[in-house]
Amino acid sequence: MNSSISNKVVLITGAARGIGEQVARQAVAKGAKVSVVGLEPERLKKLAGELGCHWAHCDVTDQAGLDLAVSSAVEAHGRIDVVLANAGVANIGTVNTGPVEALVRTINVNLNGVIRTVSAALPHLIESKGYALLVSSVAAFTAMPGMAAYCASKAGVEQFGNVLRLEVAHLGVRVGTAHPIWVDTDLVRDFREDLPSYRHARKKMPWPMSTELTAEQCAQALLRGMEKRKRRVYIPGSIGLVQALRTVMLSGFVDGIIKRGSGGGEMVTAMEQEARDLGRPFGSHSVGQQ
Repeated sequence: MNSSISNKVVLITGAARGIGEQVARQAVAKGAKVSVVGLEPERLKKLAGELGCHWAHCDVTDQAGLDLAVSSAVEAHGRIDVVLANAGVANIGTVNTGPVEALVRTINVNLNGVIRTVSAALPHLIESKGYALLVSSVAAFTAMPGMAAYCASKAGVEQFGNVLRLEVAHLGVRVGTAHPIWVDTDLVRDFREDLPSYRHARKKMPWPMSTELTAEQCAQALLRGMEKRKRRVYIPGSIGLVQALRTVMLSGFVDGIIKRGSGGGEMVTAMEQEARDLGRPFGSHSVGQQ
């Protein structure tokens, strides 16, 4: 195979479904040796059986479990060349109405889970002079009501990656951050199904913020990033324009546009009521919500 990922050992967190699952499938198809890690053992076992790869059950917020999962991947494959820190969740509701534990859980999985994943795998990446790709989001440099914890966590992932890159460069390890737009996964579908206000807000978003990709398309972009050991992976590439304009995107001017587009708080009020009526702080497909 011509792919530079061929024969590389790739560890993927959040691999039971969605983006992580698709990356695993495409990486194996390109000749990689894959280890899939996540919270849903039955799905992971089935996926690993289909792909002929290693799997491990763990919560990325549990360091001991994560250390064991990484060790088992090394035992199975002898090394780790690439880590995709992909596990993530998104709580439903605003800071005013959402349970604080749901906000904290979102940051714990999305940011602390990345930190823990990197910490567990870094000795092996140093040995292989490997590559870590940390899944941030376009949410790292944009803001939307109802996504405070999610945006904060993804901005944290971006900055963690920026500093980590500098700290390990002399060791031969490369670090990238990935910034996808909306991807048609269970997480996004849950928002779409649970919150009419979300559907209304999405309709008003300008290009490229209105773009939605399939999980397969996102996985293709992530694989290309891994193969090239890229510093940044924008998915789609037009999101790079949003990042370049981040000062504008987070300005008072754009705040005003969002406020006017939400009817002077009407959308936020509606979202809060929808979250109350829903009676749960995460989508129906989220796992490990404790």
